[in-house]
Amino acid sequence: MVATSDIREHMEVIGADGLHVGTVDHLDGGRIKLTRSDSSDGQHHYLDIGLVDHVDQHVHLNVSAEEAME
Repeated sequence: MVATSDIREHMEVIGADGLHVGTVDHLDGGRIKLTRSDSSDGQHHYLDIGLVDHVDQHVHLNVSAEEAME
């Protein structure tokens, strides 16, 4: 399990396919809230923390960008 303390505001979120998913706004319980500026509909989107594979300077997911946004 990933340490949620490693996930910081403004980190880029990247899918397992290497594609940009969004930018971390903040953590909201067991979810990552993404910034609205990355959203085509201007709304905040959320990702379950269980989708995170690992964290370095980016948040890397264990699913593709497309799957993450379904």
